[in-house]
Amino acid sequence: MEDSEQAVLAGMLQSAEDAAPVDAVEAVTGVIATALNALGVSLLIADLSGRALVRLTHQPAGGGAGRRHGEEEAEVLPFDGGPYEEALRQQTPRVIPGDGEWSVLAPVTDRGEAIGLLEIDLPDEPDGDVVRRVAHAAHALAFVVIANRRHTDLFEWGQRTTPFSLSAEIQRRLLPASFTCEGGAFTLSGWLEPAASVGGDTFDYSLARNVLHLSVTDAMGHGVASALTATLGVGSLRNTRRRGAGLVAQAEEANRAVAEHANVRGAYVTAVLGRIDLTTGRCELLNAGHVPPLLVRDGRVVPVELPGNFPLGMFPGESYRSGDLALLPGDRLVVVTDGMRERNAADLDLPGELLRLAHLHPREAVRALSDAVLAAAGPVLDDDATLLVVDWYDGHGPRRSTAGADAARVSPDQERSAHRRG
Repeated sequence: MEDSEQAVLAGMLQSAEDAAPVDAVEAVTGVIATALNALGVSLLIADLSGRALVRLTHQPAGGGAGRRHGEEEAEVLPFDGGPYEEALRQQTPRVIPGDGEWSVLAPVTDRGEAIGLLEIDLPDEPDGDVVRRVAHAAHALAFVVIANRRHTDLFEWGQRTTPFSLSAEIQRRLLPASFTCEGGAFTLSGWLEPAASVGGDTFDYSLARNVLHLSVTDAMGHGVASALTATLGVGSLRNTRRRGAGLVAQAEEANRAVAEHANVRGAYVTAVLGRIDLTTGRCELLNAGHVPPLLVRDGRVVPVELPGNFPLGMFPGESYRSGDLALLPGDRLVVVTDGMRERNAADLDLPGELLRLAHLHPREAVRALSDAVLAAAGPVLDDDATLLVVDWYDGHGPRRSTAGADAARVSPDQERSAHRRG
């Protein structure tokens, strides 16, 4: 890395440290703008719907219409297949010529989590070195956003283009901080398409040194009661997992917790719990009354056969059993909730869609599957539709990454398309 670029990155980090959390992004993008003699610079953060970008921070400050909250302003840019959507979905920079200026769009990404885009307006056409510098700055900006969003609601507000109900707020807090994680041996991504009245779905994962933990749960009912039941289930699973307990012990403890503490009589939670040994590909799975997981292998989609168990909370003293699956390089493991198969989505050929989307990065596959459910069931779902996709590559260890995304998952066509668009 050149000395000038190191100085810019050092200045970015110092500016982020000196600024208040709500001002950190603006301070950092100001450093980038000065270093590149930029006409303007913006952070466009990914909307929670996965179907738009939100221009949240602009330096220097600009006017224009948009959502307002006090002094904050957010402009929504729905995806339209253009360069903004391409840059985010394909994780490659885009250079756009304009009227007397040029714009560089670079993904703001960490471990495959597509946080948004950095947009920089320049007076002259940028060469490859400038584009590379912008890409590195965008990667550094991802860490600034991650560090500062812990302390403020600003970023969360920007991502919410529609208001949340109380049950949706509770459900949101049960989901992992990042919906995507790339590792040397795997890539994982989850997605939740909420029903009109939240249906209690969650997904979760945690990466240990040599083990990937995962879960998908579906609490009975809708609304706040369902969200509270889900809280019991997820809280218990996380607690026992963090104490080092195995899948069976996690399930049995969650079963007791839901049965004992749920404030709705007869409440229960269906679940698939998983534990993947990253050194061997051995995948232990436990199905507690849930839709069976699906395995995409060699052009076929087959359900994973597992021992049967009752849902969590249905019978307090019940014992549980798990099963094993040996993952092979190229496998895709898919866990869904019954909202993906509810009556209004009955026309969706889920196995066919999984095969059609097999070439996509898991981050894009879960969103495409969610779109397919909405197309089949209508814009308002009767039940939450949740997906968790794990691609298995083998080779546990360091991953090949470029500016926050896994370089091994970028096709040559995507790399070539990073050049200037006319």
